Amino acid sequence: MSPPRPTTRRRPARGRASARAPAAAPPALRVGLGYDIHRLVPGRRLVLAGIEVPHDRGALAHSDGDVVLHAVADAVLGAAALGDLGEQFPDSDPAWKDADSRDLLRRVLALARRAGWMPAGVDVNVLLERPRLAALKPAMRRGLAEALGLPPGAVGLKARTLEGLGPVGAGRAVAAQAVVLLAAAPAPPRTRPPGPPGA
Repeated sequence: MSPPRPTTRRRPARGRASARAPAAAPPALRVGLGYDIHRLVPGRRLVLAGIEVPHDRGALAHSDGDVVLHAVADAVLGAAALGDLGEQFPDSDPAWKDADSRDLLRRVLALARRAGWMPAGVDVNVLLERPRLAALKPAMRRGLAEALGLPPGAVGLKARTLEGLGPVGAGRAVAAQAVVLLAAAPAPPRTRPPGPPGA
């Protein structure tokens, strides 16, 4: 029986095996979660997704108290890693007193765009015991799609009660939950610098 043959180690090819594989590119999608709740009081308007809802009470808030747009804006900020709505628009700043939440959302979308992100889809739960919102949901969904620059097919909006549970169920508050999907925004087209006159 012949003795075992000695094993030899292969040397890695120069400049190939020793090089590390390139790092994976970051994902081109981000997901954000948003939530807002406001107390309902007499003498205030109830605005949801930019639509005024007939009611004897409205949201007590520094701005117009639109919990839908606030939750969506907060989700956009979270997905883009840009903080939250209170950091960007503090209620201690009189500039945002009674502010239109559609304007706040436009500003948030501009911040996300500068960070390289744009909305690709959104899903919202509106939590309100009364009034019922079935007749207003199509207008709310269209308004939300328009505010986000999305087709209506990329926008989900549901309304539900809390069966009498908690402050929302007792009719003392209105709340909203939102999940937003952001996609990497396309880079702006490069423009060639103008050539010399007569070129």
